[in-house]
Amino acid sequence: MASDTLAPPPPRRSASEQKAVRMIPFIVGCALFMQMLDSTVVATALPTMAQALDTTPVKMNVAITSYLLALAVFVPISGWAADRFGARKVFVAAIVLFTVSSAACALAQSLPQLVVARTVQGTAGAMMVPVGRVLLLRMTPKAQLLRAMTFLSMPALLGPIVGPPLGGFLVDYASWHWIFLINIPVGALGVALVLRYIAPDIPEDSARLDWLGFILSGVGLAALVSGFESISHDDVAGSHVLALLGTGLICGLLYIWHARRHDHPIVDLSLLKVRSFAIATLGGNLCRLTVGASPFLLAMMLQVGFGMSAFSAGMITFSSAAGALLMKLVATPVISRFGFKRVLVVNAVIAGVLVMVCGLFNAQTPIWIMIGVLVIGGLSRSLQFTAVNTLTYADLGSREMSRASSFSSMMQQLAISLGVGGAALVLNLSMNLRGADHLEPVDTFWGFMVLGLMACLSMFSFLGLPGDVAQHLRSKGKG
Repeated sequence: MASDTLAPPPPRRSASEQKAVRMIPFIVGCALFMQMLDSTVVATALPTMAQALDTTPVKMNVAITSYLLALAVFVPISGWAADRFGARKVFVAAIVLFTVSSAACALAQSLPQLVVARTVQGTAGAMMVPVGRVLLLRMTPKAQLLRAMTFLSMPALLGPIVGPPLGGFLVDYASWHWIFLINIPVGALGVALVLRYIAPDIPEDSARLDWLGFILSGVGLAALVSGFESISHDDVAGSHVLALLGTGLICGLLYIWHARRHDHPIVDLSLLKVRSFAIATLGGNLCRLTVGASPFLLAMMLQVGFGMSAFSAGMITFSSAAGALLMKLVATPVISRFGFKRVLVVNAVIAGVLVMVCGLFNAQTPIWIMIGVLVIGGLSRSLQFTAVNTLTYADLGSREMSRASSFSSMMQQLAISLGVGGAALVLNLSMNLRGADHLEPVDTFWGFMVLGLMACLSMFSFLGLPGDVAQHLRSKGKG
């Protein structure tokens, strides 16, 4: 196969190197969990933080958007930084910066101070996760990649689910400062584990930074993420949203024109020539629309539609985390048994249908049925993302990993933002068609229907895969 000719067989590893391979998914997983958690945990604490910082909850929303925008702007540069300065060095620096900026968030005495700290935190997060993934991809033999990705898929799913109930718990029983302070011991542990288990790597690329590409991709991605995120806010004018989305699309088109003429573009579009990477990126991000949108729709349905408390709704939503955890036991044998293509095609439909089933919940639906559907749905989505994340890098050589990681992270950021924004748009359209100014369960019903349909449609992308795709990962990964 093509993937076997990209790199020679890896040399026999020492006992310490084998232990490092076992530890790297845990290390990168902790970093990914911190980043995903901080994307969602702040929302619950905004009213309390606003009171402490002498401002309003509406103005406090900038604490969320500043983080997301910094994350979007600097994700494209992560691959270049890993190649230019060494992945281990950049990863450690990013964890340290994320930890220090978390402490600065907790110590903030005003909204401007918090926004500056959150911006730095988002910048560090943009480097931390993609570069950590580069280390994992370079250190993990292809035979063990499926199992490593099984572990790594869990934090990405758990973050949006754990964030709201954890934020509520810390605000109610401790203080809002602990939303940020909990990152300090995790970050310190992460740095210690990296220095202990990951050997320094030699920078692979001395190419100069593509500044024009960085500006076009950063501005374009930030505008798109901000535009999608603004859809969910009633106080944002439609013209403002359209201006942001238009700016993002124009910058995106300009970047495509630029990348075709640059020897070392910041986001390497030539990776899309690798069939498995292109299909996994397209189909995977159609599925990934559900990551941020499903918790959002569930919160709207349970709290606004059914009148549940925030804590009760959060605990029901949290049950889907059980499915994500069960996935660790199921994903590898299932994919090894049935193959990547069959799992991705069939499970895309299963995952989409389970999302649609959530739209059928009503105030009389027994809680145990809701929890059962969410657990199975979490299991199905986790299986899908494990297969997609592994397939993304299956046919790439080690020198392509950094560029592929930044590309993939950029597309994931867009997909999650588009999912939440699209779900909010469907809710608003449904209310407008009803001539109502308040949310009803029927509105969330249509949100779940559209979201589930998008997940089902990803099946057609995966049908383009050859039947034996990533066979080298399956056969070696068994047992």
